[in-house]
Amino acid sequence: MESDHPVNQRLETYLTQTPTIGEEVYIAKSAVVFGAVTLGDRASVWYNAVLRGDIHEITVGEGTNIQDNAVLHIADEFGCHLGNYVTVGHSAIVHACRVGDETLVGMGATILDGALVGNQCIIGANALVKQGYEIPDGSMVLGSPARVVRKLTEEERASLKNWADKYVANAAYCLERGINVGGPMGY
Repeated sequence: MESDHPVNQRLETYLTQTPTIGEEVYIAKSAVVFGAVTLGDRASVWYNAVLRGDIHEITVGEGTNIQDNAVLHIADEFGCHLGNYVTVGHSAIVHACRVGDETLVGMGATILDGALVGNQCIIGANALVKQGYEIPDGSMVLGSPARVVRKLTEEERASLKNWADKYVANAAYCLERGINVGGPMGY
């Protein structure tokens, strides 16, 4: 492939960027964070998670956690943007989409290009959110393909930040004790 190929130009634009890391951010040693990635204060990226900002940008909000084996990636047309206090469960794939504040993305769930997930939603384990699907605030989303099955109760919505807060506490514990602390590539 020629060095002036458009793909190489895009890679040069994004991969030469050093990730922007907020205060009190935990990145496990085995996690991979590189390219155009911004991690908000008290965010955490756990074991074997991959955040690859190679052809667009990834932004992760304050207090958001990316759990073990999860993948955040982008597409030519879309970055990947997660709000504040989002929980991305183990082995989830969040690809080129937008996820609102205090949302829980269940284990093994997949969210595809251009999807818009509102604030305070639950995306159930193993759900497949199709390209361009729009999910209103406060929704319970299940299935493959995923669909909104009901509105969350006020109690359920109020509890969502607690999941993220637990990971903020876990990350602080690991940082204070130097437990398996890594950093982004090129940092």
